[in-house]
Amino acid sequence: MPDPDFPPSHHALQEPNGLLAIGGDLSPQRLLRAYSRGIFPWFSANEPVLWWSPDPRAILIPNEFKISKSLSKSLKNRRYELTVNSDFKSVMAGCAAKRQHQDGTWIVPEMMAAYETLHDLGFAHSIEVWLNGGLAGGLYGVSLGRVFFGESMFSLQRDSSKTALAGLAWLGRMGYFEVIDCQVESAHLTSLGARTMDRPAFERLLADAITGDMDRVYQIVEKGEQAPGRVPNWCGALPLQAHDLMEGLL
Repeated sequence: MPDPDFPPSHHALQEPNGLLAIGGDLSPQRLLRAYSRGIFPWFSANEPVLWWSPDPRAILIPNEFKISKSLSKSLKNRRYELTVNSDFKSVMAGCAAKRQHQDGTWIVPEMMAAYETLHDLGFAHSIEVWLNGGLAGGLYGVSLGRVFFGESMFSLQRDSSKTALAGLAWLGRMGYFEVIDCQVESAHLTSLGARTMDRPAFERLLADAITGDMDRVYQIVEKGEQAPGRVPNWCGALPLQAHDLMEGLL
């Protein structure tokens, strides 16, 4: 697909790692072009849109997801329930909320609006974790083919965001996802089984794994189609009860 928006990824800066382009909008066309090449937006309030393609890339292979003893206990005993796309806006709001030792958030209003549009088009999705009827945590991201690009997660109860990630890993082990993109390495993600992959290898994996959705992406990017997208079949596959994840994850 011709891409007038972004330069080749090898032009990305080494410092700051992965900065590839500055400016542009957050239209669904530009976002889908970006994700199909492994590029994502990340910027703060009062900054232009910054586009990134870091090297190395942090990824999580579903079969490599690690369940600690404490997470295992939470999955078995805390009576969490899981849903998909039942409250996308609230999950984004939870991820955008200011956290301790954090000056602000990169999930600014224009980002929220952009991903809500992708959600309406069938590309952005949320996993919610509920406890006693209240939202306890969750995550959201973008899916293309067999790749889930994780954007952010939040937790209001013990291990609730990890439970959401466990749900995503379970879907991967059931064959719906080949890889979960974690973007940038962190100690927290590494403890859950994430590792790094060099950019060329990630781009090769990506090109093969997203093919199932590229006809739909083409319709939006090249022809401007804005009709609501189909709901991916994995959205109805996740068990409601978190403890039912255990058999597929161990």
